[in-house]
Amino acid sequence: MNENDTEPEPDRDAASTRDGAREAGPTFEEGRYLYCAVAVDDDTTAGTDDAIDAFEETGIDDEPIRLLAIDGQDFGLLLHECDSLYDTDRMDLLRKWLLEHQRVIDVAGEHFGTPLPFQFDTIITGEDDRVREWAEQASETLSGYLASLAGHWEYRIELLAEEGDLESELEAEDPRLNELAAEIDEASSGTEFLLEKQYDQRLSELKRDRRRDRGAELEERLTAFAREVHHLGQQRAALLDDSEDDPVSPDSDGSEERSQARLAVLAHEDHEEAIGNALDTIAAEPGVTIRFTGPWPPYTFAPEIGADSTEDAGSGGGSGGVEKR
Repeated sequence: MNENDTEPEPDRDAASTRDGAREAGPTFEEGRYLYCAVAVDDDTTAGTDDAIDAFEETGIDDEPIRLLAIDGQDFGLLLHECDSLYDTDRMDLLRKWLLEHQRVIDVAGEHFGTPLPFQFDTIITGEDDRVREWAEQASETLSGYLASLAGHWEYRIELLAEEGDLESELEAEDPRLNELAAEIDEASSGTEFLLEKQYDQRLSELKRDRRRDRGAELEERLTAFAREVHHLGQQRAALLDDSEDDPVSPDSDGSEERSQARLAVLAHEDHEEAIGNALDTIAAEPGVTIRFTGPWPPYTFAPEIGADSTEDAGSGGGSGGVEKR
């Protein structure tokens, strides 16, 4: 987080005592917590638009959210007033704040169209005039991204396959696995252990290759409908995935499904049905399951506010994240 040059260094031993929820962290006299930028028109900035009249939301720790209009600009900022960063060592509290942060952005998308999300704990110290000053300096970037993202949303896609079926398929296809299996049948106990280890290593390599190939195939099928495709890998770092099943998911019959590919797709809302139809074709394959969620605000595809031309805004140190609907 960047602060005004005239402001004193924050007291890092101080703590906000609001409801006893926030733990010790940097404090300041006054600041603004930013959730997202949204596209607005003249009616909205004048306060006569139905969207702004209907937007009565609370954010982190039930703080009231308001739309700050920026004079002469086609965007506004959703924010709340604050006097410290949202620092904590408690993972349950951090998760709660992240969920509340995302909920505001989700609702903003329903009211104003595709928003431009800011990372969790993005705070500008000072009053509204300081925020307007920063927004005017960053207006070209913010306005440009909002215009570019208009009507586009993020969709999350995961392809899973039954582990037993995949292993059987690979064993039937790969000559080296067949050779090792035959050698294991005829080997002594000592040699058998080494051969089984080689067999497992070979099978693991083939599984990795198959996951890579399936991810590439899935991306190829979606390219016609998506503006951008991002591979998420196997790690679930974003809250958007926290409520999904584990990468290995047992079925009711005891078999296991393992994630083969996880993608975030940025696509226009008009292409949502076409994406669903393409995924239905893949899901019809034996032993394959597709998870398809969205539309979401473009969390994965938003710029990192606080870098480059928007360097006057800063993140308070928490990691940004989203939660699955």
